[in-house]
Amino acid sequence: MSSEGVESGVWGDLEGDRVQRFTLHNSHGMEVDLCDYGAMVTSVRVPDRDGRSVDVVLGFDSIGEYPEKSQYFGCTVGRVGNRIAAGSFELDGESYQLAVNNGPNHLHGGARGFDKHVWQATEILTSRGPGVRFTRTSPAGEEGYPGTLEAEAVYVLTENDELVIEMSAVTDAATPCNIVHHTYWNLGGHGSGTVLDETLFIDADRYTPVDATLIPTGELAPVDSTALDFRGGKSIGADFEAFPPNGDDPGGFDHNLCLNGEVGRLREVARLTDPTTGIVMTISTDQPGIQFYTGNFLNGMIGKSGAAYEKNSGLCLETQAFPDSINHRGEPGWSEVVLKPGSRYEHVMVHRFSTD
Repeated sequence: MSSEGVESGVWGDLEGDRVQRFTLHNSHGMEVDLCDYGAMVTSVRVPDRDGRSVDVVLGFDSIGEYPEKSQYFGCTVGRVGNRIAAGSFELDGESYQLAVNNGPNHLHGGARGFDKHVWQATEILTSRGPGVRFTRTSPAGEEGYPGTLEAEAVYVLTENDELVIEMSAVTDAATPCNIVHHTYWNLGGHGSGTVLDETLFIDADRYTPVDATLIPTGELAPVDSTALDFRGGKSIGADFEAFPPNGDDPGGFDHNLCLNGEVGRLREVARLTDPTTGIVMTISTDQPGIQFYTGNFLNGMIGKSGAAYEKNSGLCLETQAFPDSINHRGEPGWSEVVLKPGSRYEHVMVHRFSTD
């Protein structure tokens, strides 16, 4: 089945659910593969500086491999992406206990978050280009959250070589909401080795220091004179030794940076470049933070076309509200993450591709 700029078909079955895959095309040779399981991106193919098509997204050849192997590859995570301390919070005088699925904490929506459900999918053709709208209803009490949440994730591929992702939600009762996109990128190609030679710029003067379980302390600390200062652009490996392995922690970057600029306004916040392919990806967002993660827990699982995804074979740049924001409500510099009836959660991120 296909419409202008969109092709679709059945990819397979997963626990009795039929899973569909969609491919978006533009006239410049860029293609994006999407899937209704987890409302996820499974491939992004872009021309390199020599015009060769390069798949810059980590993933798997079959849908059945995702539940078994995936570390949130390409998916939409929610109701709250990232961590909530001890999986607990208070809201309107009530205490809530969520699933604890990451050491002592709640991570990426819990044991079965948004990434582990099949969403409803609709092909769309917008003024900007072809796309797919994914929707799902998260019932009250799912993973311990209050309120029924109607969530949406829309992907559009533009003629400007942009992958636009718009995440939104409404609720019938107050609830935390921080929906996050979680693709692993490697601009050298998904099977090309580590990302440590890629150059990264992030427009952030501050970051959120964390405790031993990766929960923010509440401080918004300056990046000055730290390995987290990417304001001048530098190779990812330049200061990698600042975060060495320690016990069960494999080391590497896994930090939330506090983005400069006005929250709620779309602005360019990051730029990633691969020296071999010349592929450049810029990220624009309206969010306050970005989680920079260097695939530290990748363990050699076999991905697309037999590629082995070893440690640091991909990186994530996840725009978001700060981790554990629900437990820092009202503190200076922290955004409100409680969604109330009558309001709409909105989160935009734009990935624009070019070559140097």
